[in-house]
Amino acid sequence: MLPPMIKYLDLKRINACYDVEIRDAISRVLDSGWYLRGEATRQFEEHYAQYIGTRHCIGVANGLDALTLILRAYMEMGVMHEGDEVIVPANTYIASILAITENRLKPVLVEPSPDTLQIDDSLIEQAITERTRAIMIVHLYGRCAYTDRIGDICRRHNLKLIEDNAQAHGCRAPHWGALTGSLGSAAGHSFYPGKNLGALGDAGAVTTDDDELADVVRALGNYGSHQKYVHDYQGRNSRIDELQAAILDVKLRHLDADNQRRKEIAARYEREISNEQVTCLLAASEKPFLSQREAVSLNRDCVYHIFPVFSPRRDELRRYLLDNGVETQIHYPIPPHQQRCYQINSPLSSVSSSSLSSLSLPITERIHREELSIPCHQALTDDDVSRIISLLNAFK
Repeated sequence: MLPPMIKYLDLKRINACYDVEIRDAISRVLDSGWYLRGEATRQFEEHYAQYIGTRHCIGVANGLDALTLILRAYMEMGVMHEGDEVIVPANTYIASILAITENRLKPVLVEPSPDTLQIDDSLIEQAITERTRAIMIVHLYGRCAYTDRIGDICRRHNLKLIEDNAQAHGCRAPHWGALTGSLGSAAGHSFYPGKNLGALGDAGAVTTDDDELADVVRALGNYGSHQKYVHDYQGRNSRIDELQAAILDVKLRHLDADNQRRKEIAARYEREISNEQVTCLLAASEKPFLSQREAVSLNRDCVYHIFPVFSPRRDELRRYLLDNGVETQIHYPIPPHQQRCYQINSPLSSVSSSSLSSLSLPITERIHREELSIPCHQALTDDDVSRIISLLNAFK
């Protein structure tokens, strides 16, 4: 008889850790009689801005809206115009690219480095044209994508640096000490329930030090209005609600401790997984795999929203783990440039994105072909982790 199934992400167990605090927070909101743009939202925005290290935090409905509103605000401010280009990693979740194309901007996809799985900063400059207005970095898997080289490129070419921080709440930039979400011109954050800082529904935020941008984003997310019934922009309804803000304020107090537990689990994976069929980083052709010391150094500041392993036999490995009581996920099975919505002959494809399907992106395509995400969250027990490692090492 198999032991109990190890879920990929056990949200019930995770949220049970804060049960009393969450119920108290919900009761306070219910008792207040105020459910949108009230005291709970104000407090969370203030606390999250302080935590991230920015002057402003604007709560929005979700992470996609956060990125979309940043770009839309830059267009309202005259910084960007329809048809301008935004450089973005090719191996990201599709939301990063949807935010660009929704604004009728053009995504320019750049391959990741096999060693870091983040956008390859050595390829960025050659992708810049006279229409380039921004670089969007995505802190994939909970690892910081920012490099000094990216910062230098943005300064020299006068480009906005936008962070997609949906997967890296609490991650610190190596050598800087600053948190992701405070490194660029603006950042979009997702608080989807499965994130390191997760709500009990959809929620998101924008963080920035730019006063004008913050003002425009806040108005755009409130029907384009600064003042009730006065509309300066053709906005949308994208606001965090009081219940989610109150819940997130509770969970924010535990974020660093929760991330530390993820790091402890990941350190065991990095030390103890030993199987040539399963690697903890994508193997580059000229470099079979990173040494243990290199891997630990690379991941020192990672908060492990996702712990990816790679195998040329990924689908077999996934079935084997499930048959032995371990759930996994794939992030992500189809790369954005191969999605139907971006096919040249698709009626869903826009002018700004119709060239994506013709791209050849071998590193991205290999990541999407070989990646498997194994459980890595604060509700796992040491025995759970040992069992996962033993199964991975026994895979033949």
